[in-house]
Amino acid sequence: MPYIPPSVVQEVKRMDLLTYLKNYEPYELVHFSGNTYTTRTHDSLKISNGKWMWWSQRTGGRSALDYLIKVRGYSFLEAVELLAERANIQPPLFVSENVPMEKKLLLPKKNQDDQKVIAYLLGRGIDKEIIQFCLESGRVYESAFHHNVVFVGMDEKDNPKYAALRGIGTSFIGEANGSDKNYSFSIFAEKFNDTVHLFESAIDLLSYATLQKLDGKELRREHLLSLAGVYQPAKEIEKSKVPAALARTLKMHPEVKTIVLHLDNDRIGRLATKAISTVLPKQYQIKDVPPKQGKDYNDLLCIKLNLAITKREKSMKKNMSGHEKYER
Repeated sequence: MPYIPPSVVQEVKRMDLLTYLKNYEPYELVHFSGNTYTTRTHDSLKISNGKWMWWSQRTGGRSALDYLIKVRGYSFLEAVELLAERANIQPPLFVSENVPMEKKLLLPKKNQDDQKVIAYLLGRGIDKEIIQFCLESGRVYESAFHHNVVFVGMDEKDNPKYAALRGIGTSFIGEANGSDKNYSFSIFAEKFNDTVHLFESAIDLLSYATLQKLDGKELRREHLLSLAGVYQPAKEIEKSKVPAALARTLKMHPEVKTIVLHLDNDRIGRLATKAISTVLPKQYQIKDVPPKQGKDYNDLLCIKLNLAITKREKSMKKNMSGHEKYER
């Protein structure tokens, strides 16, 4: 069992929920009235005077640690690890209710090598040359503090704008502070192409790319885009919005005519597919192509390569920003 020094536990317990959200998930925070805040995901959760209360579930607390455990479903160790990781990336600024926070991507410090990340991705069946491409282009690296996989999303000039974090050998899932969901992990075509393929996670995108290579097809022949976690539709499907990363991609690549949805074979993935298909402009041809076997494209790849399918516990599905995260 991982050991966490008591001094670290004591420090993370000091962080109140408002401070946590303003520093690390400002997109999740909604001003309700006066000095009271709520969240985009749970509008019955109210934050005020250093405390929070989730009225619909009749539970509450003071600290961000309480929130991560009671609302997000983290274990105690996972919650402490997340808070310690984020505090290491950017020491929290304890703030009052009226202090605006500037959004800036703060990437985890790089490790001296990427050996654990390489071994992890090879174990998931990802092609060695594709891994090397991602390392050399800065799309993937190993963090120094907890040796997480860092999947980086970039803008048109290859400047990092988004980073998803995935634990190696743990169920930790998170995002770097200041991540912009308009720029999730992607590998775009080098030449003109009128098709974009959409995935829930970076690992599924890389699995699809590996399957394509096994079929003799080159990397970067088509646009590949992952979402920053599972897309969350509105209660009324027709009122849903096009995912931010997909909307930006379509604007950046006006030549695109076909959108292929490769979302998961589960209730959430099927609902997301239905919602995205409903709200996309009619000018696009939309194809629903989930994996033929398994829950997702990494399952499909592992089945094809006779590798063990990664076991996913319920505790691995963490709500980091109003979306269930599957950056595995």
